[in-house]
Amino acid sequence: MLPAARTFGEFIRIPIRFYQTIGEDLYEHRSPHRIRRLILKALLYIGFLNFNVLVLGEIIYFVKALNSFATVLEATGVAPCIGFSFVADFKQIALTVHRQTLREHLDQMEELFPKTVRQQAQYKLPQRERVMRRVMGVFTLLCLAYTTTFSVYPALKATVQYWLLGAPTFERNFGFAIWYPYNATGKTWVYWLTYMGQVHGAYLAGVAFLSADLILVASVTQLCMHFDYISRCLEDFAGASKKCAEEDIKYLQALVVRHAKCLELSEHVNSIFSFSLLLNFLTASLTICFIGFQVTASSTEDIVKYIIFLTASLVQVFVVCYYGDELMTASLRVGDAAYNQNWFECDTRYKRLLIILILRSQKPASIRAPTFPPISFNTYMKVISMSYQFFALLRTTYSDKGN
Repeated sequence: MLPAARTFGEFIRIPIRFYQTIGEDLYEHRSPHRIRRLILKALLYIGFLNFNVLVLGEIIYFVKALNSFATVLEATGVAPCIGFSFVADFKQIALTVHRQTLREHLDQMEELFPKTVRQQAQYKLPQRERVMRRVMGVFTLLCLAYTTTFSVYPALKATVQYWLLGAPTFERNFGFAIWYPYNATGKTWVYWLTYMGQVHGAYLAGVAFLSADLILVASVTQLCMHFDYISRCLEDFAGASKKCAEEDIKYLQALVVRHAKCLELSEHVNSIFSFSLLLNFLTASLTICFIGFQVTASSTEDIVKYIIFLTASLVQVFVVCYYGDELMTASLRVGDAAYNQNWFECDTRYKRLLIILILRSQKPASIRAPTFPPISFNTYMKVISMSYQFFALLRTTYSDKGN
C-alpha cells in the first residue's frame, strides 16, 4: 500500500500546535467555532498579562541587585532571563503586527506545497522534512527543558527534601528571581498561586520564543526545497533545442514563475521576522555572556540549570544562522544550474528567459535583520566572538572588585 501524501498542515503542525497551547491560533480565521476562538483569545491575553507583570518584577529585582556588589552575581543571573523574556515578548508583538501578512504567507506556502506522493518524491520532501523534524525536536527539547528546569526544580527539590528526606520545613523558593510587592512565601495558598503564575509565564515565554523560530525553520525548509527542485529541473532539462522551442519556452517560463514566487515568499519571511531577528541577535551576545558567567561563578546546583540555558541559546542562534546559510546557498544554486544547461543551441527567446533567471538569482534569497548583513554562519561566529569578549570583560571586572 502506497503511503499517503503529506499535507501542508502536517508539515507545519508542530509550531501551530505549540501556539495553540498558549491561546494563539494562526488559523483562527478558518475556525467556525466562535466560543473556542474566544476562549483561546482570553487565554492568550491573560497569559501575556501575567507574563509581562513577571518581567516587570524581574527588572525591578535586577535594578535592586545592581545597587550592591554582594548581589551582583544575582543580577547577572536575572539578566539572561530578562533578555529571553524581551525576545519572547517582541516575537509575539511582531507576530501580532504582521498577523495578516503571516496568514497570507502560510496560505501561499500551502498553495505552492507539492500535493501528490509523486510530486513530493520529486521535491525530496521526505528527506527535507526528516531533517527539519530532527532540528525542531532538538531545539524544542532544549528550549522547554530550560523553562521547565528553572520553574519546576525548586518545588521538586523541596518536595523530595520534605517528604522523602525528612527536612523540618518545606522550602518555599521560586525558580526565577522576581520582586513582588507582597510576601509571596508567607501563606501556603499565596505561595502556590504565585508559583503557578511563574510556571505558566515560563511556559508561555518558551513557546512564544520557540514557535516563531519553528515557523521560520518550516518556511525556509520549504523555500530551500523549491529552489533545489528548480535547480534539478534546470540541470536535468537536456531537451532544449530550436526544433521544439515553444515547449521548451513554456517549460522554462513555469520555472521562472516558480522562482519569482519563491523570491517573493522569502521577502515575506523577512517582513514578518526581521524585527524579532534584530532583537534576537542584539540580545544574544549579552545573554550568552551572562549565562556563561553564571556557569563559571555559580554553585554546582545552579550550573546544571544554566548549562541547559546556555546550550539552548547557542542552538537557537545556530539554527537561525544555519537556515539562513541554507537559503542563500539554495537560491544561488539556481543561477549555476541555469548556466550549466546546454543553452548554446537553444532558441533566442529561450536564452533571454534564461538570462532573466540567472540575473534574478545573482541576488540570493536570504534571512535579514535591519542594519545586519544576510544571516549566515558568519553571523553565528560574530555572535560567539562578541559573547566571549563581553564574558571576558565581565569576568575581569567581577574578579577585580572581588579582590
